[in-house]
Amino acid sequence: MALDTPAINTVPLGDERLGELLVEGVSKWFRTRRDNVHALDDVSLHVRPGEFVSLVGPSGCGKSTLLDIVAGLTRPDAGRVEADGVPVTGPERHRLVMFQESALFPWLDALGNVLFGLKLVPDLGRRQRVETAMEHLRLVKLERFARANVHELSGGMRQRVALARALAPDPRVLLMDEPFSALDALTREQLYDDLQEIWRTRRKTILLVTHNVREAVCLADRVVLFSPHPGQLREVFDIPLPRPRDINSAELSGYASRVTAALKSYYTRDAML
Repeated sequence: MALDTPAINTVPLGDERLGELLVEGVSKWFRTRRDNVHALDDVSLHVRPGEFVSLVGPSGCGKSTLLDIVAGLTRPDAGRVEADGVPVTGPERHRLVMFQESALFPWLDALGNVLFGLKLVPDLGRRQRVETAMEHLRLVKLERFARANVHELSGGMRQRVALARALAPDPRVLLMDEPFSALDALTREQLYDDLQEIWRTRRKTILLVTHNVREAVCLADRVVLFSPHPGQLREVFDIPLPRPRDINSAELSGYASRVTAALKSYYTRDAML
């Protein structure tokens, strides 16, 4: 379905708060002819520059809606969002989204898809764009597949290209909406390792939406727990484990068990209301 594209923001440079996100009192309703759906209720969250935060909750709790609001793709009905100290009123190249599906253009090869993302960066010549695109394909270990067509790539490889495309314009904030959910377990685990290394070296602010509690604990500095109907921020878990983290480690499992127990308690309690 085609959507109207909101106006693109401009963000002042040189601000020490670059990469900071502030969500204050955000609520959102979706209104149809038959019903009004209260998706988010009074959500507030502060994400520090360079922090990795995971949003976890059951289906329909508004996690992806909040991500869309932060991206500037959807406007809240109440509350406000700031990025780098500036109100979010629309999409902006320093806040880019990586979706559940790779959303690659099938008529472009891997390099062409990454080059497409670089159209967002002003004042880059053709040679600079190609060099930057190849640098990011190397970052995700796909430089040998730069000229491969999309249909020739596995699901995991497509998501790597999508990650390279999102990182190539050098955004301050990367918004990830369940990007690993359709992948097999071994591919996911390899991407967890790769993403941890990319975060360590690039220190982007990352906001990840996931249903997978172990994934959230493996990747994030903090795990933010949402309850359903409407989505409310109920609890925040700090994850002080050193990186790189092994998703199969016993210590990580302990944190994941505590988050899962809290999630189940909120889900059961709200279902009884």
